[in-house]
Amino acid sequence: MKIYSVFDKEFKEYGEVVEHIDFTNLLKVLSSKPSPLDGTIYVPSDSDLESLKEKDLIETNIYGGLPIQIGYCNGTNVMLNCLEYHKDSEINIAESDTILLLGRIQEIENGKFDTKHVKAFMIPKGVGVEIYSTTLHYAPVKTDGNFRVIVVLPKGTNLDKPKDAVCPKLYARNKWLLAHSESNEAKNGAYIGLIGENIKVS
Repeated sequence: MKIYSVFDKEFKEYGEVVEHIDFTNLLKVLSSKPSPLDGTIYVPSDSDLESLKEKDLIETNIYGGLPIQIGYCNGTNVMLNCLEYHKDSEINIAESDTILLLGRIQEIENGKFDTKHVKAFMIPKGVGVEIYSTTLHYAPVKTDGNFRVIVVLPKGTNLDKPKDAVCPKLYARNKWLLAHSESNEAKNGAYIGLIGENIKVS
């Protein structure tokens, strides 16, 4: 599959590159966090990352003062498996060249999303991007070795699912998930909303 850059015009439908914020300190702390040799780890909120002054800059300038959490997703993923969306933007900051597999909410039909609509975008090392609330996304994909990506979201996102939730796609707090039938998430009861190929990036 073709891999675009987040600096290409095709990315404008999905998000934008974050400018005027230096992510050096965040990435330095991220480099000390564990990264599995097989699979991925996601930590929604990390106190070391959130103790940095960059938290206030992101909270004010990107989220307009809303409280945020700063965590990370690290590992060696090469599969699509699922796509999710939130009711807000998500910030991803890549420690090394990393690929995102993205779709658009507008392409969901009758609760299903055909993976033929997925596009791949490379985030270059050190770059941060804002992923719009209308963009379907999930775990990053490695380019060479392990990836480490900072994940910024409104405080509380991806925590326990609300007890009175009735929407089958609502998988966790502020997390709507479409799983592929081949994924572990589907085997654990997630809503099967992806049809077509479970994309593998090699």
